[in-house]
Amino acid sequence: MQTINRRALLRAGLAAAAAGSLAACGSDDKTTAAAFVPPDGDEVREAEARRKSGTVREVRLTATPGPVDLGGLTVQTWTYDGTAPGREVRVKAGEVVRATLVNRLPQETSVHWHGLALRNNADGVPGVTQQPITAGTEYVYEFTAPHPGTYWFHPHHGPQLDRGLYAPLVVEDPAEPLRYDDEWVVVLDDWLDGVDGRDPDTVLAQVRKGMNMSGDMGGHAMGMSSYLLGGDAGDVTYPHFLLNGRLATAPATYQGKPGTRVRIRLINAAGDTAFRVALGEHRMTVTHTDGFPVEPVDTDALLIGMGERYDVVVTLAGGVFPLVAAAEGKDAAAFAVVRTGSGATPTAAVRPKELNGRIVAYRNLTPAEPVRLSAKEADRTIRLELTGGMERYDWAFNGQPYDPKRIEPVRTGERVRVDYVNTTTMWHPIHLHGHTFAVGKTGVRKDTAIVLPGQTLSTEFDADNPGLWMAHCHNVYHAEAGMMTLFGYRR
Repeated sequence: MQTINRRALLRAGLAAAAAGSLAACGSDDKTTAAAFVPPDGDEVREAEARRKSGTVREVRLTATPGPVDLGGLTVQTWTYDGTAPGREVRVKAGEVVRATLVNRLPQETSVHWHGLALRNNADGVPGVTQQPITAGTEYVYEFTAPHPGTYWFHPHHGPQLDRGLYAPLVVEDPAEPLRYDDEWVVVLDDWLDGVDGRDPDTVLAQVRKGMNMSGDMGGHAMGMSSYLLGGDAGDVTYPHFLLNGRLATAPATYQGKPGTRVRIRLINAAGDTAFRVALGEHRMTVTHTDGFPVEPVDTDALLIGMGERYDVVVTLAGGVFPLVAAAEGKDAAAFAVVRTGSGATPTAAVRPKELNGRIVAYRNLTPAEPVRLSAKEADRTIRLELTGGMERYDWAFNGQPYDPKRIEPVRTGERVRVDYVNTTTMWHPIHLHGHTFAVGKTGVRKDTAIVLPGQTLSTEFDADNPGLWMAHCHNVYHAEAGMMTLFGYRR
């Protein structure tokens, strides 16, 4: 199997290709390739050198097709090393991750390390930060894990994310201030791959055709609606919803003791589904969102969009309790069981009252003081209108589908304000690569946030990680239709 040299590839291939394409951008502020820091530029290497590097953690991942048992239902799908989710990767902040991806898929692929402010040439965006990893080859990612928190990784190539290619990445804090007795990583997903002959590529092709005469859009069931999401809950119907790779009829189980303080790391790896999550007969204390700490706040339930993560701490009561992740607006749920004593196992149909209790909003979350952005005026404001609709399936920013030649310029050291203005009738979870932003000027720190229909989400971030970085909707079908763009650091 051929091994690709990451640095040589980027310098010899990607930089030349990018120079040719970006040169066509014109002579305005979004100027030529020479004006932007390339993914393997000196500025990127200098930024990486300033990060605290330590022990090297070797990771080997094999992307492969094959059967997966979802709990009584075996499907053919693509996974990392034969399991969905893939095995957890756990490192400490400041350590160097050296991850080898072996591609045994019938397609090209890549790995995006979602939420990490890592070096640009390890970000995993084909055609931007690397060439795609061709079938039958290997590729080595190497980067420092800069911040502790709950992250995950997945492909950034077509709709591959909507198969089984995802896994949690936990970056531990060597001086962890949070006190708890145990951890439980919970990964949520919607599932269609390998069921009734469907796969994400055929679904993407269907939705791109637009509305047909029967009122069906490539498997989209009209009437999927949520007041929390401002209307339409999603584009695609899914036959199953999973929690840690298990169907609700064969649930995962957490076994503990009464009085245990459990840190639950919640990750939404779905392609098209937000989840409303609650633990029956318990309140949850939110401690982190998207990896960054918040002032602790209690809640009954959480609404988690695709790509978002929340950490909560729960003190377990005695008995048997349902952890329910309701597929918001889709009349179904993923499900697990928490058992700390005797009692009957709840059924998959249970819906605890906490699902209809308090749900914290971004405005209810205050970033912990060490990660709070200082109050200052933005040096640059960028307006990105979220545009498009279901009928034409023309999702985009500013009415223009993704084009790698189109780059929003920023400069190192700037405070950048980005206003995401949703002109559509659909909600969108927007993800920014390589940075976390404040919601508002100094609000909760996130890298993925929901923008409701007809509303504007104002965010601010410090431009402190040079390179070319993508922002996109984390509905995988919206992104592939064109709702992606790039930010570039000017030299």
